[in-house]
Amino acid sequence: MTSYSVDDPFGLAGELTGEEQLIASTVRDWVRRRFLPIVVDAWRAGGLPAALGPELGELGVLGMHLEGYGCAGTSATAYGLACLELEAGDSGLRSFVSVQGSLAMFAIHAFGSEEQKDHWLEPMAAGEVIGCFGLTEPDAGSDPSAMRASARRDGDGWVLNGTKMWITNGSRAGVAVVWAKTDEGIKGFLVPAGSDGFRTVDVKDKLSLVASTTSELIFEDCRLDGDALLPGVGSLRGALACLSEARYGIVWGAVGAARACLEAALDYTASRVQFGRPIAARQIVQQELVEMHVAVNNGLLLATRIGRLKDAGLVTPEHISYGKFSNVRMATDVARRARALLGANGITLEYPVMRHLVNLESVLTYEGTHQIHTLVLGKALTGHAAFE
Repeated sequence: MTSYSVDDPFGLAGELTGEEQLIASTVRDWVRRRFLPIVVDAWRAGGLPAALGPELGELGVLGMHLEGYGCAGTSATAYGLACLELEAGDSGLRSFVSVQGSLAMFAIHAFGSEEQKDHWLEPMAAGEVIGCFGLTEPDAGSDPSAMRASARRDGDGWVLNGTKMWITNGSRAGVAVVWAKTDEGIKGFLVPAGSDGFRTVDVKDKLSLVASTTSELIFEDCRLDGDALLPGVGSLRGALACLSEARYGIVWGAVGAARACLEAALDYTASRVQFGRPIAARQIVQQELVEMHVAVNNGLLLATRIGRLKDAGLVTPEHISYGKFSNVRMATDVARRARALLGANGITLEYPVMRHLVNLESVLTYEGTHQIHTLVLGKALTGHAAFE
């Protein structure tokens, strides 16, 4: 007789290709063997160890969904599964990989010249060069068209001025993909670290995504050669296409964070004895665990469906907004339920739950706030744009 599997109630693993199953298990094993033993140290240090860049490159997850230039060219679903397993470790780890592959590398791959691709992508895939993505500004977050950063032509090159804020990998990056207004529209530029007039300042005293480097990028008459321009796009459309790629990874990653919280709650309630019995034997605790179990698996079903739509070339920005809206909200709720079940222990770094919970507060905001994705779906439902 067929039995109910709490780990895979709908048999999704059986619908994955052999390569997708191998990628998921390989990344899961790496996270548990290599990353989880050091995540608390990374949290206390306020950043990931530099050695992880090349290790993630060797693992093959940096730009893994891109074709050529040292990239694996996997399915979108395989990339999603990797994001799930990475974020089960920490949102900062998945953010590092997402910014590298879905923002910086994707921008170069989609809009760069052949020379730019040849120069940057292979070392970025290997984790030898780290990238960052400069779009958000102190006064231009949800409305990137209001950006103030500007670039003007100066002979054969450009002069870039402005500030970008909340930039993951900023001070660690060997190259920054920066979007700025020009007389010809919003354009993307590749700014190598060490360029004259370019400096970074790390954001301190964060209470979320603590194990991730977050920086301010400052450009003061930063002079760039003419070949710094990304030639394949001349409007904000390029930056938004990159954001859609990164948001897709979040749809999966949120499931990983939620699953980690559920696993912690299951382990804890099975061993925590009160009034002579494990608290997992209590009805009210089982209700919470079931709510979390159903939520996590519904999130996985949604992510898998969106992944297959993306593999078939049928995904839309509304699908991505749907996934981020639903799965990040789900993960935040699961993390809060798990924290409550762990009681006071739930607020310590001995357990992963509070770390995931505070990380998810940032995930709820970045790559489009929860409210912006609400309005994307609202426009689809009503035909009226309500962004202003």
